Amino acid sequence: MRTVKLGNLQVPVIAVGCMRINKLDKSEAEHFVQEALDLGTNFFDHADIYGGGVCEEIFAEAAHMNASVREKMFLQSKCGIRPGIAFDFSKKYILEAVDGSLKRLKTDYLDALLLHRPDALVEPEEVAEAFDILQSSGKVRNFGVSNQNPMQIQLLKKFVKQPIIANQLQLSITNANMISQGIHVNMLDDQAVNRDGSVIDFCRLNDITIQPWSPFQYGFFEGVFLGNEKFPKLNAKIDEISAKYEVSNTTIAMAWLLRHPAHMQPVTGTMNVERLKDCVKAADIKLTREEWYEIYLSAGNILP
Repeated sequence: MRTVKLGNLQVPVIAVGCMRINKLDKSEAEHFVQEALDLGTNFFDHADIYGGGVCEEIFAEAAHMNASVREKMFLQSKCGIRPGIAFDFSKKYILEAVDGSLKRLKTDYLDALLLHRPDALVEPEEVAEAFDILQSSGKVRNFGVSNQNPMQIQLLKKFVKQPIIANQLQLSITNANMISQGIHVNMLDDQAVNRDGSVIDFCRLNDITIQPWSPFQYGFFEGVFLGNEKFPKLNAKIDEISAKYEVSNTTIAMAWLLRHPAHMQPVTGTMNVERLKDCVKAADIKLTREEWYEIYLSAGNILP
């Protein structure tokens, strides 16, 4: 498996999202985790909110977690979403959330912890204190954010001494505004609207790895665009390029993200082993510039 830089780590270019692992029974979960490891996709993304914590428990059981197994994988989790309360980046909650994740995952440390959704009441001094405690105790080795814009990250960086190594953001062929606004600079059309503070450029300038989530979704969890009658031109183009490379449409859709020079690490959401294999194949394909733009335009995006 090809790797990508994540802070000081070299990690698989494809991350395995575990939000839906609670949809599998015990034997299915064991099979999925083992297949992921065999494929070289040993970077697993979690969050304390997934299944109310159950997903982390199921993963640990499925992996038969012990010291030797733990050495073979990278574990990342997220915290900050509290059902019925909204968002919480308080020192108390961050520390409690990490302890909960460690217990459920049956491990002594996380390779990375991300702050999940921006908390309007964040006090960055408290976040800094929490990160210091987690780092000095060995419970968390690296830190990042999710769904944050450049100014929010800058505010954190004023107080947090640890590098912010990742920013998990929604990005797909059909949810590509963060790419489009960079193309439409100084234009008056809707795609020129800068909704995220040029977050791609900011992350590239600051060595922050973007981890696209929902790489096959359109809208906000409205469904996948692959094979969807709402996107006939996009699917026709993807199918055409898939036939050329003799791979699936899933592989080409993932290869589209990996072609971007920001060196992103997409997070899959599938619990289907065959589809995960298709995602992995994308690591060996580099679309041409012409193919990348053809796919981009077929999704309804325009060039100025």
